[in-house]
Amino acid sequence: MGFADTMMVGRYSTDALAAASFVNNLFTLVAFLMMGYSYGLTPLVSAHYGRGEKIKAGGVLKRALAANGVYGSLLIVVMAVLYFFIGHMGQPAEILPLVRSYYLVILVSMVFVMLFNVLRQFTDGTTDTSTGMWALLSGNAFNIVGNFLLIYGIGPFPELGLLGAGISTLLSRILTAALLAGVILFRKRYAPYRLGFLAHKLRLEGVRYINRQSLPISLQMGMESGSFTFSAIMAGWLGALQLASFQVMVTVGTLGFLLYYSFGAGMSIRVATFVGTNDWPRVRLAAKAGCHILIAMSIIASLAIFLFSEPLIRLFTTDEDVLVMSLSLIFPLMLYQMGDAMQICFANALRGTSHVMSMMWIAFVSYLMVNIPSGYLLGFPLGLGITGIFIAFSLGLFVAASLFYFYFRRVLHRNLLPSGSQSA
Repeated sequence: MGFADTMMVGRYSTDALAAASFVNNLFTLVAFLMMGYSYGLTPLVSAHYGRGEKIKAGGVLKRALAANGVYGSLLIVVMAVLYFFIGHMGQPAEILPLVRSYYLVILVSMVFVMLFNVLRQFTDGTTDTSTGMWALLSGNAFNIVGNFLLIYGIGPFPELGLLGAGISTLLSRILTAALLAGVILFRKRYAPYRLGFLAHKLRLEGVRYINRQSLPISLQMGMESGSFTFSAIMAGWLGALQLASFQVMVTVGTLGFLLYYSFGAGMSIRVATFVGTNDWPRVRLAAKAGCHILIAMSIIASLAIFLFSEPLIRLFTTDEDVLVMSLSLIFPLMLYQMGDAMQICFANALRGTSHVMSMMWIAFVSYLMVNIPSGYLLGFPLGLGITGIFIAFSLGLFVAASLFYFYFRRVLHRNLLPSGSQSA
């Protein structure tokens, strides 16, 4: 949905694009924290599914909804407080009125993002990955139509610009959550899970267990996203033009990220299913195959970005200055693709084994100790500007990929026993 918003708002005005960039990068942090927290559910459900324990999987969903509800509410409260400090974040004064109205609508929509995440990870964990995909595609289609009507004021609808994009996003997020809830409530396939949901009592210890599995993944993804958010703030220090260019290229890069993460999530489900049946040789094979496919995907994405760079950028903006600056970021973005694919591969492989505690410190080192400081150093003291900020992304991602690989390999070899001498 952020992709559609950026593309359509960018063609409306450069100020609207810069405002959308700032708000979306702030809420991307929250969305990733919520998404990461919900990811703790997938290996638990997949392990029960692999053992045929559908009733128990339904009980896990109940505890996950409670845990995610508390966690999501805390994040929304934090973002509500942050609203009152927007004017003190060093952003261009001309975009602040646009930022404030868009921010409030996106804030409300995060309730439905949280609900959708939990339900999707549950359905994915039962290997029903198509339901979440179709719900998301339906929401995206609705969002595009809503954007067209409300940004530009088509027919009886008012021309609301960036605010219209926000309202359309809110409605589409309500739709996606409602579609998934409807499938789980009424589809016959989910009858045993509904039985388990109703039969299991909600106990504090069960919610705490979900939290122990979910919080490390959330913090890992939050620190990754936080490095992007702070980088967007630094881009804003350079000016509205640099901020708009930053948003365009991050959104182009997100196309690759979404493909990698969708595949990585599927790989995590396969890994968790084999872990549930204690079949570690197949865990190794699933991770190895996933690594090869993700490398190929990142190469294809990099070639597509290189060959179609100008048409891709023109999807988001008609401003020639934004176009020229965005084109200067093509090669850093191509390098970023490989690092992103590899860290997604081994982070998801590690997540599938439920060995998640190491993910927090790996993210801390890679994104907070490497990415952000190097972005500031390259962007400002060394004078590389927006290019330096982008190069720093790749540095952080390659460090993360190396550390995730090391820890996954250690977990794998510990469980392969006689086969432990094989490489991952």
